[in-house]
Amino acid sequence: MTATHPAPGPTAPTSDRARTAYAVNAGVAWFGIVTTLVVSALDGYARIPVEAGLYGDTAAGAAGSLARVTDTLSYFTIWSNVVVAVSVTLLLARPLRDTLARRVLRLSGLLMITVTAIVYQVLLAPAATIVGWSRLTDPVLHVVTPLLTVVVWAVWGPRGWITRREVPLALVIPLVWIAWMLARGAVVDAYPYGFANVEDLGYGPVAVTLLVILVFGLVVAAVFWGVERALLRRTSTRATPREAEEPAV
Repeated sequence: MTATHPAPGPTAPTSDRARTAYAVNAGVAWFGIVTTLVVSALDGYARIPVEAGLYGDTAAGAAGSLARVTDTLSYFTIWSNVVVAVSVTLLLARPLRDTLARRVLRLSGLLMITVTAIVYQVLLAPAATIVGWSRLTDPVLHVVTPLLTVVVWAVWGPRGWITRREVPLALVIPLVWIAWMLARGAVVDAYPYGFANVEDLGYGPVAVTLLVILVFGLVVAAVFWGVERALLRRTSTRATPREAEEPAV
């Protein structure tokens, strides 16, 4: 007879190292978000020429504070960092609580922050002007938090939180962002990114680009799912003791 060993179910590490990793991940994400909002509100970022139809054409000083903060809160980068910060903070507070909403939030954070890092490096960084406070906040938002988030997930999980059900649901928050960004843009005639600049490109080309990014995001979520399955199999193999022959009865 041979004993069978089922694959491990969903797990959330509760060790001191895991909690420290979650705390650092959440702390760095919140630091980037709060610092960016404070600097924006205080008009601390260097003023550079703004392309027509893009965020940035706001009044100087206190008069433009609300508009600058609202612009900042409308960037996909900030949304992705917020989702990461909230999802990891929840893990830190209650690591053993497993719900569909928390699973989707966790995967959405991974998906969104990964897309943020890739799109920034491929489409935005080559034309970006990094001066002043941007030298601090840009790397935190686009490089440090994405890298830290993926590493913490790969090492400490939680494992078993990504299944076929969560993959498509991870696109809900990005879809809400698209709806908000386009609706607000239609009112203020400004958009966060050149590839989303309806004033310059029109709705057709922008819709195509956003659809491509959504499909890419779905692929990214599927990749995380695949890696998750591989990690679970590896954990199951390590946990399975060497089979021993039993005497025939």
